[in-house]
Amino acid sequence: MSDAPPSDATAPAAGAQTPAAGPATPPETPVEAVLARRRSVRAFLPDPLPRADLERILRAARSAPSGANLQPGRFHVLTGAALDGLAAALVAAAESGRPPVAQYSYFPQPMPADLKDRQRAAGHALYAALGIARRDLAGRQAQFLRNYAFFSAPVGIVVTIRPDMGKGCFMDLGMSLMALMMAAEAMGHASCGIGALANHADVAHAHLGLGEDEMVVCGLALGRPDPDAPVNAVRTGRDALAQFATFRGFS
Repeated sequence: MSDAPPSDATAPAAGAQTPAAGPATPPETPVEAVLARRRSVRAFLPDPLPRADLERILRAARSAPSGANLQPGRFHVLTGAALDGLAAALVAAAESGRPPVAQYSYFPQPMPADLKDRQRAAGHALYAALGIARRDLAGRQAQFLRNYAFFSAPVGIVVTIRPDMGKGCFMDLGMSLMALMMAAEAMGHASCGIGALANHADVAHAHLGLGEDEMVVCGLALGRPDPDAPVNAVRTGRDALAQFATFRGFS
């Protein structure tokens, strides 16, 4: 390497001003890293989760923001025989062909065309990863039934809320669920929300012996992800920033 000073051709001209550098992009934060790698996992290893981990995860969930500190939502955590029994009851109900009995509306009715396209694209990616053809209705149904078996995860959670809570409390519960998933991901566990469980909410309600002050909202599968399962490679896209955010008053 030469020790010679830079030539006049590369040195700034006398009196010239060096352009001010723009603000440096801050490094990715640990929270952003967890958000970026979190995904819905539908294949798990059979390894049990320590109860101490689950208690930490649930405390993190309860730390989410809560309007008027109402702290909506309860979390019924099952594993082993308790989980197997609930899963068997839910699968049997789904296989019976009984109509859904959900106590709240999850999707808009009717579904707008642009949102329907997103739903179809997500489903296509999932079934393609599993090698299930578009016209393989039996294969698709078998995969959907895995929702009710909590995707064979070692831990299943049934999430409930008081039926008299307003829509804002569902928003607070959603933040609790996200906090739960983030805490699990940060600890090396994986999760998948199971909205389909609400289709047979009465079965879960009766099986768990819940009171009238609890309405089943959803389920959650929790465990170590199976790194060799193709289904766990599925990632759904997200809108570009300009599609969902506006900025006003900025220079």
